Amino acid sequence: MTTIIVLLVFAMFLGGIFTGGYTSRYVKRMEESSIWGWITTVDHKRIGILYLISGGFFFAVGGLEALLIRIQLMFPNAKFLVGDEYNQILSMHGTTMIFLVAMPLLFALMNAVVPLQIGARDVAFPFLNALGFWMYFAGALLLNISWLFGGAPDAGWTSYASLALPDYSPGPGVNYYVLGLQISGIGTLMSGINFLVTIINMRAPGMSYLRLPMFTWATFVTSALILFAFPPLTAGLFMMMFDRLFGSNFFSVTGGGNVIIWEHIFWIFGHPEVYILVLPAFGVFSDVLSNFSKKRIFGYHSMVFALVLIGFLGFMVWLHHMFTVGLGDVANSVFAIATMAISVPTGIKVFNWLFTMWGGRLRFTTAMLYASGFIVTFVMGGVTGIMLAVPPADFQFHDSYFVVAHFHYVILGGTVFGILAGVYYWWPKMFGSLLNEKLGKWNFWTFFLGMHLTFFPQHFLGLFGMPRRVFTWSPGYRLELGNYLSTIGAFLMLIGVIFMVINVLLTLTKGAPAESDPWDGRTLEWTISSPPPEYNFAQLPLVRGVDAWWLEKMEGNEKMTPSEPLGAIHMPNASHLPFVMAVGLFISGFGFVFQTSEVGAIGLIVVIATLFIRSFQEDHGHHIEPLELSEKGVNH
Repeated sequence: MTTIIVLLVFAMFLGGIFTGGYTSRYVKRMEESSIWGWITTVDHKRIGILYLISGGFFFAVGGLEALLIRIQLMFPNAKFLVGDEYNQILSMHGTTMIFLVAMPLLFALMNAVVPLQIGARDVAFPFLNALGFWMYFAGALLLNISWLFGGAPDAGWTSYASLALPDYSPGPGVNYYVLGLQISGIGTLMSGINFLVTIINMRAPGMSYLRLPMFTWATFVTSALILFAFPPLTAGLFMMMFDRLFGSNFFSVTGGGNVIIWEHIFWIFGHPEVYILVLPAFGVFSDVLSNFSKKRIFGYHSMVFALVLIGFLGFMVWLHHMFTVGLGDVANSVFAIATMAISVPTGIKVFNWLFTMWGGRLRFTTAMLYASGFIVTFVMGGVTGIMLAVPPADFQFHDSYFVVAHFHYVILGGTVFGILAGVYYWWPKMFGSLLNEKLGKWNFWTFFLGMHLTFFPQHFLGLFGMPRRVFTWSPGYRLELGNYLSTIGAFLMLIGVIFMVINVLLTLTKGAPAESDPWDGRTLEWTISSPPPEYNFAQLPLVRGVDAWWLEKMEGNEKMTPSEPLGAIHMPNASHLPFVMAVGLFISGFGFVFQTSEVGAIGLIVVIATLFIRSFQEDHGHHIEPLELSEKGVNH
């Protein structure tokens, strides 16, 4: 098997050498051949769709893992999943949902929307954008093939030392975790840098920072958080890898290491990660609520300030995950105060969303329902977060199902609701057709009610003393009803997801074409066709204020005022090198999982050689001439 893999990699590598000097004609022909076109694309819109498909697939995988967990916990002393099998399912559920579902689905929306909202023709680094996706996918695939080869990670999604060290987890499972997340995380870091540079450098004329749409602002702050939060995680995973594969002693107590250092490193990443996941959702809700209330977002400047302040304070509160470690009263008190302080900018945003809706002409589309349901759900999760911020109370709640309930109210009620709102809102812009609103509302109500039925009883399970991460529980402790209802709620959420899948399939096969502006939108993405052309804007727009498209419509204009004459448009060429590089990293990771240095080295050679080829490749892109635009029916 190893020989076959190596030969496959070398075949792809040789293909990379011989096609390194491709012409735009070759690229265009290969793009028309469907699958190869998707593999080689550097178009931000198509990469957004790739993120959406991949994230949707892993959402199904993570959801199945959640259902298996709830089936096991439905009744006392159940034997459906026990011991290490349950630990693997539990660990992979959390890891999949956080790293392989929430992040890529948010990047799907960012790729599809942000360049359009700022009036750009592409992201700053199209090649890096494609490489970021393929690295994420390679890491995700490496993590999930653990089910087939050697066993999945079993030390929890936080993979605490020393539980994750060889003494307690001797199989290859945690190796998959360490290497898969390193590969995927580097791809995420690339994407964060790309969006930072894009928003800073590629805004249309007149698009000042305080005219950016709220989703773009949220992407900007989130990208800055990624830039500072992911390097600590990468460093921690690197040290864990050395402890497991090469016998170092960063975290091994017997060798002089310190297990608490892993907790610090992980949560220095882990708490900003919560805001990396939820801030883009805040941006989605701001745009959706403003659009379907037919009002400018209330307190735009304070909303921007709150976003930046949340991002800053997000790095000041990691220790509230470690109140029970024993760092002392002073440390606990400082971080308790910082945790409570972060509720202030969050409260500003909640009140501004409510004031945006107040007096507006509300239109309850599916996206608007998700945005409205989010406010209720997220506030409930925020209240329990304040409870957990009090150290004496946290000593009682810690590692109980109360924390599980709080976490899911925030992440599911915030991030997942935001993703679903964004998908319903921007689907016509991404695919050129409208999702069915009737099916969408069935999707919302079943998913919304199922979410509350699943996680609301878990608050009481935690208060009654049920620990998290256990695979069984005993009768007689008032846990029967809560666990039963929680499992029923999980199946109700499954029904909601099925409605969503049916909706997507019907729309893709029979959906009516969408207009360029089906929601009577306010921002620049609604000024161009659905789906947009390759170049996004034939002429870059001139932005004259917040909600630039709405201002133009209020003045009776049928299109945006251009900021430049019609001219040739420079576009990047497609490239297969990001895919080849990701394959090399996948092979290398797979080799190191089983400590087969030869395979690991071959994969790294492929990566380095691909980088070498790219460094000397003269790829100047191609131009779309004005005559081609006229042939495509562009009006000026």
